[in-house]
Amino acid sequence: MSTPAATSVSTESTRRRLTAQQAETVAKLTDAAVEVLRADGFDGLTVRSVAKLAGVAPATAYTYFSSKSHLVAEVFWRRLAQGVPEPDMSATPAQRVVELLRSIALIVTGDGDLGGAVTVALLGTDPDVEHLRLRIGGFIRRRLADALEVDAQNPGPVVEALEMLYAGGLVHAGMGHMSYEDTADRLTEAALLILKEHQ
Repeated sequence: MSTPAATSVSTESTRRRLTAQQAETVAKLTDAAVEVLRADGFDGLTVRSVAKLAGVAPATAYTYFSSKSHLVAEVFWRRLAQGVPEPDMSATPAQRVVELLRSIALIVTGDGDLGGAVTVALLGTDPDVEHLRLRIGGFIRRRLADALEVDAQNPGPVVEALEMLYAGGLVHAGMGHMSYEDTADRLTEAALLILKEHQ
């Protein structure tokens, strides 16, 4: 059974609100994109190849996704929104931040080239990717602000430092310099240093 947050993400698109049938089509496309990435990597992925695997007409696929970068960014957004829980307010602020950063770092673990593809995709200039980049950044900022019990509209230097930390860590991992598991550990260590300095 879908949670309200999962349902919201599944019916929300970069370009428009989706009907149940459209949401099902987008889900097929995003699932197929992960399979194509596993088999062919980001260089081998095309919207057309994903559409074929999903059993969707290419023209239909392009009504939802303007480019392969848009498609991969959507995969990441959905995983992030559905897989990163709200902070556990019974934990300490530091524990909440550490758990959040670990969840973000591990969201693409085990899916072959997905992490590297996400890095490339999110750095693109496609306007639909830019929209998702802002949505993703806003989501993570809100989660960090909630974890530290500060205002997301004016979160202050600690949240901003943590944003820089996770963004740099994920780019570093996406470039293949470190596994996502190791990145999660390094993010934890660095976050605790930042939080210690600002307590």
